Amino acid sequence: MTREARGPKEGDFITIKSYKHDGSLHRTWRDTMVLKTSENALIGVNDHTLVTEDDGRRWVTREPAIVYFHKHYWFNIVAMIRDNGVSYYCNLASPYVLDKEALKYIDYDLDVKVFPDGEKRLLDVDEYEAFSQRWHYGEETDRILKANVLTLVDWINHHKGPFSQAYVDLWYQRYQELLRRSH
Repeated sequence: MTREARGPKEGDFITIKSYKHDGSLHRTWRDTMVLKTSENALIGVNDHTLVTEDDGRRWVTREPAIVYFHKHYWFNIVAMIRDNGVSYYCNLASPYVLDKEALKYIDYDLDVKVFPDGEKRLLDVDEYEAFSQRWHYGEETDRILKANVLTLVDWINHHKGPFSQAYVDLWYQRYQELLRRSH
């Protein structure tokens, strides 16, 4: 059986689960549509996707968002397509794993938000410090995460990958084609 036959295909829906370092479930997204899978990456879209928090609260995403996960980078990227432009929410997180149940990763608290005007903000530094001590992330994890923040900022500054308007347009257009095909 080929690798492609085992994994999700374009147009399939998957669940995404984020965990905390101690193994506890943090957040679940149901029915993320897969737009592309490759050996190292998965691109999908959330659009009115049901999200369940660890405390049981549930909410639905408001706007279409292109999601990008990679097996070698310690971050994932959510490009939220809004009327005033694209906003990005980037989670510092372990590289993803994909099994029959879901795409899974460990969320490491730190987030980078990018606004439509290009302004960047590093979020949840206090949360990162607190959880790092509570769960003993260790020097190696801390070093890897800080290096990946630098990589992420470089991508943002140079409009690489998900941070280019052409990328967002391409994948949003592909999503709309798949939606039309399924109706």
